[in-house]
Amino acid sequence: MGKALNGKALPSPPQTYALGMWLGQQANGAGASNAAAPEVVAERLVALRNAADQGRVAPEGAFEGGLTGTVHTAWLRDDALAPERHTLAAMLRSKDAVADVVEVVGAADFVRDEHRALFGAIVDLFRRGEPITPTTVAGELAEPGGWLDALGGEGFVAGLASSISSAGHGEYYAEIVHDRARIRRLIEAGERIAGLGRAARGDDAVDVDALVAAAEEEIYALGVPSGSESPISSLEEALDRVERAGSGTGIHALEGVPTGYVDLDALTRGFQPGHLTVVAAEPGIGKSTLALGFARTAALTHGRPSLLISPEMDQAEITMRMISAESRVALDHMRAGSMNDEAWERVARCVPAVSRAPLTIWHSADVTVEKIRRECRSLQRRKGLDLVVIDTVQGLRVLEAGRPGDRQADLAEVARELARLAKELRLPVVVFSRMGRRPGRRGHARPDMRDLEPCLEENADTVILLHREDAYERETPRAGEADLYVAKHRYGPTAVITVAFQAHYSRFVDMQYH
Repeated sequence: MGKALNGKALPSPPQTYALGMWLGQQANGAGASNAAAPEVVAERLVALRNAADQGRVAPEGAFEGGLTGTVHTAWLRDDALAPERHTLAAMLRSKDAVADVVEVVGAADFVRDEHRALFGAIVDLFRRGEPITPTTVAGELAEPGGWLDALGGEGFVAGLASSISSAGHGEYYAEIVHDRARIRRLIEAGERIAGLGRAARGDDAVDVDALVAAAEEEIYALGVPSGSESPISSLEEALDRVERAGSGTGIHALEGVPTGYVDLDALTRGFQPGHLTVVAAEPGIGKSTLALGFARTAALTHGRPSLLISPEMDQAEITMRMISAESRVALDHMRAGSMNDEAWERVARCVPAVSRAPLTIWHSADVTVEKIRRECRSLQRRKGLDLVVIDTVQGLRVLEAGRPGDRQADLAEVARELARLAKELRLPVVVFSRMGRRPGRRGHARPDMRDLEPCLEENADTVILLHREDAYERETPRAGEADLYVAKHRYGPTAVITVAFQAHYSRFVDMQYH
């Protein structure tokens, strides 16, 4: 217990340090002559100690300018040191403890830079399969003026290893380290968000959407794992994928979200999390039908929560097309209301399944990538989300209108942001694009990558070009067929996959069902 003032114990060193920082800020902001008087300092010290005795961070309303957050963070940093030392000691004593700990924490979870360096050295030795001893760890850190000197030499490392009798509780203390780190990040994120709001106060020209997006970035980042990925977890994941691929058959062997087409699934293993797929076609070929088909298969057939974004078709039109595809009742008969009793029965049978499908339909003429990001995060939290389908990329814009008349630059930025979105949220994103016709290409000739906007090809993991000969030549022997030309496949071969186009049912199907 420290010195007493009027019978009250003074705060701990971290609290005193925080108070000193606050006083320094006050003096710098208002001039030294206006700094707090000594009696005010004493009163605040006592208030802090009272708050600590009552289990609170600080008395309500006692401080301005964010001191409460500073004190809270200081306490957490002080409290994290003992669990950090115990975690590192367990790692020094047992490779099994290293394997357990790296599943829980990353280097960024440690408060002290020296602890981060020590953690990194142990993990590097573990990854290389080398012995983990105080001597080998010291060797990893031994550079003149480096981390070993900051820690106190090999003697400190050896003393740390011998400070515990068993490495059996390493994972338990690692959980504490991780939780303390998350709380610190939460406090820091809250202070940054509050700072955004204070900075924008009274500014009539402020972009509120941009502020909300920045705040959401702060909150979302709290859920992203810190530090480098564990070599153990990444190895196990890789082996699990190999095992699943070898043991599964058909749809059960897929790693990603089923596309609805057997040959396309065999080639791509489904739509993969974190990947951007671009599907392009000329107008009138069936882009919207294929987009709905991907979303319908994922949500209705396989129960995978999906988001379909369509600036062009509204919810009623999309739902009608879904019912037509599922019930096999011609879309034009549904629109005209000219259905017989059998058709009505087929529609009635499929309506319950369509209504229960975990498909969110978003129709808006004002869609930005930032709005998509917010909606995806919201759906992930509330319902889960496995697939995003966007029809079409030309209907999107960036957060700011920016560069009037420079549509190419805007499209390039949208493509980059969509690729980033897929990786950020670990979601497969499928975006459709209108495709131009290059000079010299005959009408029925199959398109190739030269017909696609370069910025889309550059950012895509997979590119599929949709083509139908009967859109140009009605008498072609390939009437009713469509080619899905996988022209780019970053993680596998390319191929041309033929499917059947059933325009009257608003769907594409595998050839065996044609």
